[in-house]
This record gives sequence, C-alpha cells and structure tokens, in this order.
Amino acid sequence: MIRVVVDSIRVSLLTQHRVVVLRETDSKRYLPIWIGPFEADAIAMAIQGHEPQRPMTHDLLKATISDLDGQINHIAINDIQDNTFFARIVVEQRGRTVEIDARPSDAIALAVRTEVPIFVEAHVLDQAGVYFDEDEQAMATETPAHEPGAEPEGENEPELNDDSMSIFRNFINTLDLDNPPKGGQENS
Repeated sequence: MIRVVVDSIRVSLLTQHRVVVLRETDSKRYLPIWIGPFEADAIAMAIQGHEPQRPMTHDLLKATISDLDGQINHIAINDIQDNTFFARIVVEQRGRTVEIDARPSDAIALAVRTEVPIFVEAHVLDQAGVYFDEDEQAMATETPAHEPGAEPEGENEPELNDDSMSIFRNFINTLDLDNPPKGGQENS
C-alpha cells in the first residue's frame, strides 16, 4: 500500500461537483476522487480545524468506535471497479482487527478527524493516478474515477478559452451598472 495525504478539495466552477485530491507522499502522483458536497464539507471542516456545535455523522462514527473500545488504525482505498472507488476503515478493538467497508469520502473524512494514515493500494494508483503539469493547472489525460451519486465531468463539456469566453466578456462590458433598467423587473 502507498501512503497518501489530502492535497486539496476542488470544485468545478461549471458543475459545482467536488473532487478530493489525494497526493502520494513520495511523488507528485495524485488521485482525484469525485465526492458529494456534504462529504467535501466534512473533510474541509476537519482539515481547517472547525468544530461543529453538534456532532456531524463522521464525528458520531468516531465517538462510537472510541466508545466501543476501538481505535482507528488507518484507512485504505483498496479497489476501483467500473470507475467506482472502494475503501476500508481498519479498526483495532480488544486485540482484534476489524475492517469496515466504506465510501472513500467517508473514510477520508474519518481519517482527517482521527489523524490516521490514508493508504491506497498500488493497483488503484496505477489505474487512476494522475500527474499534474509543472503549473499544477491541468491533470493528465486520464479521466478520474468517481463515486456513486457524484457525476463526473464529462467529455461533452466545452473547453473554456479566451475565444469561447469572449461572448460573455462582451455582454458584461455592455452592462450599464450605474443605470439599471427600471421597467419589467420585479422587485424583491
């Protein structure tokens, strides 16, 4: 297994879908995983050290495992099938090891709360890992896998460049923000 850390959580400006980006600790290889907005917020809150007033689901799971004399040892993203990642939460409890099946996003949210290592099986990184270019602006040509319920950005999305954005730029430049139109608009 290969150790990774949470590098970032990114949001597509076009679709608002979230991606958690894991980075291999010994290289510049990354593993992007599409996740839901609630899981993205749960990971981000824990990384930023925000404590909710009431326990969130991942805080509840952390407390439950602890109250049952368990200790989370690590989490592992152990497989990818049909562009869907699978993970395991590895818990030590009273001298035995228990592995709990989990979505990677939930396992990562739990790992950042408990400060345990995150591992990825080598075949998963070989299949879905990508390298960022020098400016870390674009990912390699491989399409990142996703979790159930999170829609990946498809190849049908238009490429954004200066030419494709010029129509929006021209429209914005024609707006007279000092004298907005008065007729035909509803006031809230």
